[in-house]
Amino acid sequence: MTTLRAWADKFPDKTACLVAGTEEQMTFAALDQRANSVAQLLMWMGLSSGDGIAIMLDNDLAYFELVWGAMRHGVYYTPISTHLKPDEAAFIIRDSGAKAFFTTEKYADVIGALAQDNPANCSVFILGGSVASCLDYKRELAKFDRYLEIPEGPVGKDFFYSSGTTGRPKGIKQPLFANAQQFRSSGDWVRDNFKFDSETVYLSPAPLYHGAPLRFTQRALDCGGTVIVMPKFGPEAALAAIERYGVTHSQWVPTMFFRMLALPEDIRAKYNLSSHQCAIHAAAPCPVEIKERMIAWWGPIVWEYYAGSERNGVTCISAADWLTHKGSVGRAVVGTLHILDEDQNELGPGETGDVYFEGPEFSYHNDPEKTARSRNDKGWSTIGDVGFLDRDGYLYLTDRRSHMIISGGVNIYPAEIENRLSLHPDVQDVGVFGIPNLEFGEEVKAVVQLKNPAKASLELAAELIEFCRSGMSNVKCPRSIDFETDMPRHDNGKLFKHVLKKRYLETV
Repeated sequence: MTTLRAWADKFPDKTACLVAGTEEQMTFAALDQRANSVAQLLMWMGLSSGDGIAIMLDNDLAYFELVWGAMRHGVYYTPISTHLKPDEAAFIIRDSGAKAFFTTEKYADVIGALAQDNPANCSVFILGGSVASCLDYKRELAKFDRYLEIPEGPVGKDFFYSSGTTGRPKGIKQPLFANAQQFRSSGDWVRDNFKFDSETVYLSPAPLYHGAPLRFTQRALDCGGTVIVMPKFGPEAALAAIERYGVTHSQWVPTMFFRMLALPEDIRAKYNLSSHQCAIHAAAPCPVEIKERMIAWWGPIVWEYYAGSERNGVTCISAADWLTHKGSVGRAVVGTLHILDEDQNELGPGETGDVYFEGPEFSYHNDPEKTARSRNDKGWSTIGDVGFLDRDGYLYLTDRRSHMIISGGVNIYPAEIENRLSLHPDVQDVGVFGIPNLEFGEEVKAVVQLKNPAKASLELAAELIEFCRSGMSNVKCPRSIDFETDMPRHDNGKLFKHVLKKRYLETV
């Protein structure tokens, strides 16, 4: 990648990426050299533009050399969650058509599952330890330690898979970048709004197999900034990292805000956060009161954006604009927003409907029917979210269409109820969904994880229902509340609501 080479020439000894706590780091010169070696390895294997690789690693510096090497050679790269079961991970490797899989012996079960059905003859490289019949990554990469000038061509791109909450995960695929300039321009909204530059020190507390962490670390490196990755998020460890490394930019999900705000006041005040200029959050709805508290603590540096892995459009909002449009996820910075009813009529300000973007194209890999359902006859696309625009063009998300509860003909969106319940001092986490009701079709069920599980009782359930009624209409309030000791929530902040719903449907 020409930008990586340029920064390697300009700041060869500058730290490009570092793993917090371990102090393991890589300079721009080293990252450029290793990305070049990866590109040569892929060339030697016979991969050409449009082919793909898959990566299943913990937060490791090798992620960066693999991704930048794949980009340099013009191939797709598919990050895989380390929390998937072996058969689930093997499915993604097969479905993506990956010709090389990079992992460690820690995930030998995935390698075994892939070996049972490997139609693309995908080669497996081991980055740590050893597994029989697999290639040693370090040894193979060492064969390409001479720097090779690689002709410019199409630039590789990520090929993420959905979380698979309603069946098999689906690959989300976009055309390759035509050239390096197209890659850089795709991130202009990031640089323009968040002011990424060569002085940026970007903290990523989330796993790199997620879209936002991986894409934003790439943006930071492309701008000549330094990336700090945490092996695993911890609320106090995150604050310590901001102080220790002079972090200027960071990205979070709302559950991380919850956990940091829950720290004792003396712990929160213990760390010097004066270097922190821009705290970005996305991925899941953030209750208004929680965001107000974060802005009160960190100041007007809290930014929010809304986008999907499909990258069909983006909205963005600063702290200053959010304070005058509380609850909004901002105005469009990529694509043009439209709110449409079920008959595809455009709706006016304040009217709730499906959120569509007139923007970049994408497709669901091997699923033309799902791709077609995401489009209307004008070519605008939706990823299933529901919301409305105000008169200033700010978007407010209501929920996902698939989560909507219809009770007695009334549309009820669980996110609003979840946000209300999350403000109760005893509540740590909450999920709301519909269960069958003979009279009304569906009724609202809430499942709550308490900060102190020992407090679970019928009396507290009644108190929580009354807490809802004090802040919203009765028709939206849960008819019943159950308590769980742990919620099936993904580490990107998204609740696996289908897991909860299935559990309770089986008991109805």
